[in-house]
Amino acid sequence: MIPDVDLTVRLPGHHVLRDRFLSADCRLFEAVAARHWPGCDRLLPRLSRSANHGLLWFATAAVLTASRTPRGRRAAARGLASLALASATINTLGKRSVRRPRPALDAVPPIRHLHRQPITTSFPSGHSASAAAFVTGVALESRSWGAAVAPLATAVAVSRVYTGVHFPSDVLVGAALGVGAAYAVRGMVPTRDQIPPPGRPRADAPALPEGEGLVMVANTGAGTSDRVCALRDALPLAETVECEPADMKDELEKAATRARVLGVCGGDGTVNAAAEVALRHDLPLAVLPGGTLNHFALDLGVEDVHDLTRAVRQGDAVRVDVGHFSSADRQGCFLNTCSLGVYPNLVRERERWSRRIGGWPAGILAALRVLRTDHHPLETELRGEAHPLWLLFAGNGTYHRMGLAPARRIDLADGLLDVRVVHGGRRPAVRLLAAAMAGPLTRSPAHAAVRVRRLRVGGVAPGTLLAYDGEVTEVSGEVTLQKLPEALSVYRPLPLH
Repeated sequence: MIPDVDLTVRLPGHHVLRDRFLSADCRLFEAVAARHWPGCDRLLPRLSRSANHGLLWFATAAVLTASRTPRGRRAAARGLASLALASATINTLGKRSVRRPRPALDAVPPIRHLHRQPITTSFPSGHSASAAAFVTGVALESRSWGAAVAPLATAVAVSRVYTGVHFPSDVLVGAALGVGAAYAVRGMVPTRDQIPPPGRPRADAPALPEGEGLVMVANTGAGTSDRVCALRDALPLAETVECEPADMKDELEKAATRARVLGVCGGDGTVNAAAEVALRHDLPLAVLPGGTLNHFALDLGVEDVHDLTRAVRQGDAVRVDVGHFSSADRQGCFLNTCSLGVYPNLVRERERWSRRIGGWPAGILAALRVLRTDHHPLETELRGEAHPLWLLFAGNGTYHRMGLAPARRIDLADGLLDVRVVHGGRRPAVRLLAAAMAGPLTRSPAHAAVRVRRLRVGGVAPGTLLAYDGEVTEVSGEVTLQKLPEALSVYRPLPLH
């Protein structure tokens, strides 16, 4: 007879596995303590201290923001948001759920000791979580910036073991939580790369491998010199014209007479002027963002010279809608937005301060000053009825809120005006804030939102301000807003796969 064989697998108890894990963790900690890396005994403790309270990452975010690129600013914002979520998770859940004591410092050379030893529990490492969250958030917006910041984040994580304040497992788990926090933020606020630029309807536009036939007019008032130089290097046969803001319209008209493709480098107001010229001359438009606000270029998917030159070389372009406004004595086009009410006052106030303190601080200051001023609602007529309004906003295309992020457009040829109205009444600041938070397609006693192809606003008093793409003009009588469907051809890069 064949004897019975016991094939039962006997797994060690969970306490045995835990003991083995902790033993391996301690051996690894002691191995790091025994190592001596030249120059690190003083460098890593200083680096570890610099990351206290996230100060190192706030400084890094300031450097990214100073790059003056939309991608750099978004990377900084996403990195800090990821850091905030990771820090909150570690401090409220992580440290309280596992009360692990700090390692003994006997094996760590005194020169590496931090001047002030942490008093919180050891597991997990908050510094490692913050470092991993920040660098992952940055990398999700910009791989190049993420690669630049990654060595710094790695060094901070390593320093926590090297200085003896954490076990290796504390660092690894903290880093994993930080990465998870960055992806959680992306789940709430998608990156631009998750949403491809508009791909329809395709437009016939010439492919210019060396840029021959492109005349790029740049607004020097927007600080565009570095981008113009980069464009010359990328498209050596393109013609570039740099001029002051006051001369932009004349130079654009001159450029249109000799160009196959009209190019413009500047902010939204400059791009608006170029679009009107391109429409009159039936020319495709190449937009290179260079101003404080570049909403149209960013919604196209053009963030820098590389994006534009890739599209121009391959002849990749789309047709986009153009908004149009007209009144008794004024008319014009808008690529982004058009508004009546308190917003035009904000635009004028922002322009007053932008040259002194910069665009974004000026925008915040202008909003505070305008909302504190004693304004009266705009008296208008909509569908034959009197309507006092604090704000009437019309977007050229539907604006979508991306998670908690500011709105953007996905389809630039949807044929619709995205109209938001904030009704007159008390406390305009509260009503404006409520409308901004509510988003599109909402309706309440304070505000409403609809999507239409055409809108008429009557009873507008003479001298009423109307803002369009950052510019301000005066209108009166009946103001008509409408769409010019697929009126303009604009270069945009194909998504990279």
